Amino acid sequence: MANSFDATATQERSVGSELLDVEAVALTLAVSTRTVRRMADSGQMPRPLKVASLIRWRRAELLQWLADGAPNCRPANRRPGR
Repeated sequence: MANSFDATATQERSVGSELLDVEAVALTLAVSTRTVRRMADSGQMPRPLKVASLIRWRRAELLQWLADGAPNCRPANRRPGR
């Protein structure tokens, strides 16, 4: 599955940072910020980092996840609801 994204918009949102906020991730994935939060909560994408009270994603990890076809990131042995 090919994923395209606006790299310029992502770079502008991240201000050259290696960490992306939820809005930059949403721009990268072309989805809403709520969808990003749902995907992260359900393990469908790489786990974010918590920096103080901020939630951020590693840019390189997110781009690698996309390059790999965006596989589910939930551990295989984890049961839903736990």
